[in-house]
Amino acid sequence: MESTIAQKLEAIHNLQKIDSRLDAIFKIRGALPEEVQDLEDEIIGYETRLSKFKTDIAALDDEIKKHKDAIKEAEKLIKKYQEQQMNVRNNREYDAITKELELQDLEIQVLKKKIGEAQFTIENKNKDVEELKETLKDRKKDLEQKNGELETIVSESESEENKLKTEKEKAVKKIDERIIKSYKKIRENAKNGLAVVMVRRGACGGCFNIVPPQRQADIREKKKIIVCEHCGRILAGVEDEIEDEATPKKKRSKA
Repeated sequence: MESTIAQKLEAIHNLQKIDSRLDAIFKIRGALPEEVQDLEDEIIGYETRLSKFKTDIAALDDEIKKHKDAIKEAEKLIKKYQEQQMNVRNNREYDAITKELELQDLEIQVLKKKIGEAQFTIENKNKDVEELKETLKDRKKDLEQKNGELETIVSESESEENKLKTEKEKAVKKIDERIIKSYKKIRENAKNGLAVVMVRRGACGGCFNIVPPQRQADIREKKKIIVCEHCGRILAGVEDEIEDEATPKKKRSKA
């Protein structure tokens, strides 16, 4: 059996009440969930940089080892050329060997310079690593503290939150998908998260603009879903002003 407009309005208004209570719970948590997420992302970034530094240092160590091996090979060649130089038969051979000796000596100088540069880079990267480790340590402490604060707040409202989420699932099933889509869209655009409001004291409960009497009469009839002309919120009903009976009326003075 299809729900009446009145039933649909009651269902969507009930959903709004549930969502408003959930909003209040999330508001209590404030920016803590975002702060925790930001810290987790920051820590991942630092750990990635730390890993890259370590990879770079390992690559530089390998480079230094290769340069040292190349120096050893050059020194062996120098020794070999020096022995050959003792047994040359003419000036041409002597000049050729001398040239080779000079080339090997130059190669050793270049390799030693590269080793020095690599060692200097490693020293700087090691300093960066130590600084990064300290920063990472501090951020992990911050994360632990923020997580503790968040867990405390969540644990205090977890039972109510779970209950409300269960109620919300049941409430959503009672409402047309088309209305749910409109409801979600209005909620996304509303700063206070209110998509369904009552008319209070002749004004929209969302934007507080005046609702004309004839429109109020239509809302009371609940024959169709009516939205506020100014903010687009669904107007679920009209709250009647109840006169405060506790306040004694003034007696007329006798003439």
